[in-house]
Amino acid sequence: MQKILSAMDNIRLFDDLARKKSAIHSLHPVAKLITTFAFLLFLVSFGRYEIIKLLPFVAFPLFMIIKADLPLIPLGQRLLVVEPLIVGVGILNPLFDPAGWLTFASIMIKATLTVVAALVLVGTTGMDRLASALYKLKVPDMFVLQLTLTYRYIFVLVEELVVMMRAYSLRSYTQKGISFKDGGPFVGQLLLRTLDRAQRVHYAMGLRGFQGRYPDDGQTSLKAKDLVFALGWIGFFLLCRFYNWPALLGLLLGGIQ
Repeated sequence: MQKILSAMDNIRLFDDLARKKSAIHSLHPVAKLITTFAFLLFLVSFGRYEIIKLLPFVAFPLFMIIKADLPLIPLGQRLLVVEPLIVGVGILNPLFDPAGWLTFASIMIKATLTVVAALVLVGTTGMDRLASALYKLKVPDMFVLQLTLTYRYIFVLVEELVVMMRAYSLRSYTQKGISFKDGGPFVGQLLLRTLDRAQRVHYAMGLRGFQGRYPDDGQTSLKAKDLVFALGWIGFFLLCRFYNWPALLGLLLGGIQ
């Protein structure tokens, strides 16, 4: 039970982080979304053997984490959850490619930076403001609605799971966990309860005027600092994409010696 409650707190953590005050948090969500998208676009554009060129891209998520004062341990914990999947995707490359370890390293770096960038974006913006930014960028309403409601459904699912686990443990206090014979009915009831509650939430939203689109968050148009942030980082990504800065730095240091 305690693990489930801890998991719920972990899920809510990024909503809490998004309410912090910092230079990054105050930026317009559209500027952060466009910059992050550009970061991911440039990141995946590198070939599978261009590992050294990827290193300067570490600067962007690192800058965001430091300036937004995001806690490293929670970010690391969430990154560790997906790392086994990343390893599973790339671990077979050495068997089929003579330079498979280079490919594996490239996949690891790209996937890790992608996950960190996504976590930082949510942790500095919040899902509601991200939805508003997607609306401003003319993303179809249905896509934004599916994204936001799926995210919110996780909370409904976990809350109902806590209620059911507590009720089950009170009826089977001598047993640890859920027995195998009760597993199927338990999962089925969990699905039915969450769907029923989600339906009630939907009715409540409809009574409050919800018509399939979240209201605008009241953000004004982009300011000068937002443009400087976005254009500055996109310019940095362009330079890193077309110039091998680690190699140039190595030549410079070698010439000085």
